[in-house]
Amino acid sequence: MIVNKVKAACAAFLMCVGSTVYAQNFKVVLDPGHGGKDPGAMRGNLVEKKIVLDVALKVGELLKLDKDIKVIFTRKTDVFVEVAERTKIANREKADVFVSIHVNAAKNTSAYGAETYIMGISKNEANLDVAKRENAVITLEDNYEKHYEGYDPNRPESLIGLTLMQEQFIKQSIDLASKIQVQFKDEVLRTDRGVRQGPFWVLHSALMPSILVELGFISNKEEGEFLNSEAGKNEMAKAIARAIRDYKKSNSI
Repeated sequence: MIVNKVKAACAAFLMCVGSTVYAQNFKVVLDPGHGGKDPGAMRGNLVEKKIVLDVALKVGELLKLDKDIKVIFTRKTDVFVEVAERTKIANREKADVFVSIHVNAAKNTSAYGAETYIMGISKNEANLDVAKRENAVITLEDNYEKHYEGYDPNRPESLIGLTLMQEQFIKQSIDLASKIQVQFKDEVLRTDRGVRQGPFWVLHSALMPSILVELGFISNKEEGEFLNSEAGKNEMAKAIARAIRDYKKSNSI
């Protein structure tokens, strides 16, 4: 009887250790969009690369409070990182999720609200315009024609003709994206523009659930000022961090 109890206790201990090891290996790659010679969207003194870096760093600090999460950044300073390299970092780290953070801009300055994208086919003109703007950064890279052979930055839908690594992670990506949008809507009271699909190169070859977050429109005066404020950055960062923790919890063994 005692032997059986010892065996049962050992088995329970090993199961606990096993699940703990899994949890501590939960890796999140945070990707602040643009950087260096690529400023991203701009309006007056508002610059995308600065806003998203600040938000990403804040998300990282919040996630690090959870000892079970390891955070990796594609950049932590104002440097230029090639689009393909961002995903390669996530793949090398064998990350559990990849989160690319951006802010939006539109000719219509009344446009506002937050949206989150997963990799996918879209014929929606607005979605394609966002993808075109975000993908255009590859033209700043050396020999981009060779590195991105077969892709036309002016026709983001041409990316669909290439191998879609993300197909097997669509369900998980939608889950994470949905959790982020719920946080934006319910906790930060931002207008919910929903979960969308688009042909984003930065999500194209990721070997894990991956999303691209558009925090809002800096082309909108009111929303841009909110996103550029310390309070706005803190609130958006908290929302993303909560969503990632919720996703981790619902997908743990």
